[in-house]
Amino acid sequence: MRSTKIPTACARRSRRRQADALLLATIKAVGIVQPPVITPETGGGNGYVINAGHRRVRQAIAAGLKEIDVLVDEAANDNGAMRSMIENIAREALNPVDQWRAIERLVALGWTEEAIGVALTLPVRQIRKLRLLANVLPIMLDQMAKGDMPDERQLRTIASASLDEQKEVWKKHKPSKADPQVSWGSVAQALTKARMYARHASFGDDLAQAYGIQWVEDLFAPADEDSRYTTDVEAFLGAQQEWMANNLPKKGIIAETTNWGEVKLPPKAERVHGKPSKADCTAMYLDRDGRVQSLHYRMPAAKKSKNKDTATGTDAVDESTAVSKSRPDVTRRGVEIIGDFRTDALHEALARAPVEDDALMALLILAFAGQNVSVDSGSGGTYYGNRRIARHAATLFDQDGKLVLDMDTLRVAARSILVEVLSCRENRTDSGIVARVAGEVVGADNFLPNMGTDDFLSCLSRTALEGSCKDASVLPRQKVKDTRAALGEHFKESRFVHPAALFAPDKANLLAWLAKNAVTAADEADDQVEDTAAGDEDSGETSDDEPFREAAE
Repeated sequence: MRSTKIPTACARRSRRRQADALLLATIKAVGIVQPPVITPETGGGNGYVINAGHRRVRQAIAAGLKEIDVLVDEAANDNGAMRSMIENIAREALNPVDQWRAIERLVALGWTEEAIGVALTLPVRQIRKLRLLANVLPIMLDQMAKGDMPDERQLRTIASASLDEQKEVWKKHKPSKADPQVSWGSVAQALTKARMYARHASFGDDLAQAYGIQWVEDLFAPADEDSRYTTDVEAFLGAQQEWMANNLPKKGIIAETTNWGEVKLPPKAERVHGKPSKADCTAMYLDRDGRVQSLHYRMPAAKKSKNKDTATGTDAVDESTAVSKSRPDVTRRGVEIIGDFRTDALHEALARAPVEDDALMALLILAFAGQNVSVDSGSGGTYYGNRRIARHAATLFDQDGKLVLDMDTLRVAARSILVEVLSCRENRTDSGIVARVAGEVVGADNFLPNMGTDDFLSCLSRTALEGSCKDASVLPRQKVKDTRAALGEHFKESRFVHPAALFAPDKANLLAWLAKNAVTAADEADDQVEDTAAGDEDSGETSDDEPFREAAE
């Protein structure tokens, strides 16, 4: 076969420069060892199509060979697409993006999902999952094809969103020249929608149809569980509420829950934790996952009056024990006004009064323990009311409740609270760039663990692995898994830290954050206007003796 341009059947995009160089050297030395496979061109043409061996043909041309031996096979219905794909998979794992697109091409050529599954020895569910991922926004797929891949959880969230939603999110999170890597965690978080699962539903198909609920199968979930879900949260909860109303026990109520998942029982009701009696009541409610739950509670028995009027038979009122409710010294409105006065005075003192450094550190620690502060802690969970932080702040007081400004105690408390607050995790606890700055200041790079493990190295692209090989004086291998294994063996007794894990923030991102949060002259002018307006409002509407006048009325 002469060196001419031949149409390809499933061209593979990969970066195997070393492998191509090795193949070229082999061809120059011994020629083609395994002839490429070609088939007659379909559609009435007189040419041939390469079904297997595109790289061998390219390197033969590069070697200057005018002719090579080939194997002529019968033309397949899919123009050799399946054979080319299987050959590529057998020789080296396809880039995930190429694999998704190859399967889509096979479907377009008439292959069924079942037939593709049999040919590739993959479950049909896996084929459907790959087809779902092929519908990711093309520009996102191009980024993934470069080796910048999200994890499976993030891929699931992205692939489940519509293309319009993906486009909007991509505009805000697409890579820049300063930071070519995509924060897939932020992309997935922006596309995350609450899911209500069919396995948590108490209602049946009739109510699902009445509320217009359409179940979607989660193809990433284990195959042996019911993974159907809906993002129509309002319809799901409405169907659950109607089911509870239709199945409410005789002594039952539908209870509401607080933001923390606590059930609101009737006043004076006592929850029954053991076996309920016939006189106890039942409260049905929905938990945070939308599941129907129930608990039992007991109402206190009505107290019988010991004194009865013998003439009328009604309860008599003992005037000697009757206590009239007096008005408090300061009404609720007065307490609120005092709170406003206190806050303004506190802010003024903090801004102008002389305060020692140890006192400032102590007050900053106490501020984190305030009941108006909630912390998504990187050490695990969200703490409302800051119970754990309050424990650290409580160590600053002696037995008499006096604030002790001991520097050693302050340092321990400050370190403990910083541990609770600062986080670099890719979830809701992420503190952002300030945590990176803090890590650089305290030298947290020295405490990073050895990242030369298979678990982490499997997250790196070929380019990143080969770059790590260069820094470690390890020779890259032809196959990615062999390169990864060589790096893991090299760092088994030493420590490897990937540059992307270092704490020093990107300078462009840090400057952008500083510019975003810088105080401008316009901001200061707005603050002065607000302060002036607040002062006029206080002087014009509220006199100093108003709370006391109200209390005396």
